[in-house]
Amino acid sequence: MDFNKRKDLVFIILAGFFVTNAIVAELIGGKLVQFFDLFTQSLGIILWPVVFLLTDLINEHYGKQGVRKLTYITIGLIIYTFVLISIGISIKSVSFSPVNDETFRTVFGQSQWIIVGSIVAFLCSQLVDVYIFWIFRNLTGGRLIWLRATGSTVVSQLIDTFVVQYIAFVLPGKWAFDTFLSNAAWGYLFKLLVAVCLIPFIYLGHFLINRYLSASKQVNQ
Repeated sequence: MDFNKRKDLVFIILAGFFVTNAIVAELIGGKLVQFFDLFTQSLGIILWPVVFLLTDLINEHYGKQGVRKLTYITIGLIIYTFVLISIGISIKSVSFSPVNDETFRTVFGQSQWIIVGSIVAFLCSQLVDVYIFWIFRNLTGGRLIWLRATGSTVVSQLIDTFVVQYIAFVLPGKWAFDTFLSNAAWGYLFKLLVAVCLIPFIYLGHFLINRYLSASKQVNQ
């Protein structure tokens, strides 16, 4: 397999995990859980740091255009998911359905505000992430992978966390504003902690991708 085919394959794999994590985060986002008995968050928060990890890997190997194109595609697929859920809610279930209309609406209808918030937050945070990532990359001359990955995440996750939680929980009246500020702040700190923990995986991802791609170069030489 030549270099270009290998690079396309890597992009497809990264994009697959990227899109899957983003959509699943939307679908499970209606469930609120408590972390460390300190703050309440949407269950989807556990998947978004993975999305930003994948963003860094794609950014590094496929550039700004690769991330932007995948971001737009993902937003389109999230909207498509939103439309399918809306259609599913509007169709009445039969009397013997194991999941009745009320339960279905409770689970997936709650996710609609989260989907709206996530689309806005995701678009803003991804575009900012790409911009900050390349500022750090250019300043360091391509060195210090952890700095550009973590630095871009610090800024982008701040935007993502506060925007999505405001739209998802404050606008529909689920949380008071002071509750929002507390939970969003804790959620942001949680994401930063996860981002730091993921630094070794960023290096591992870069190592595996570079090794896989360099193998094709060696074969072709």
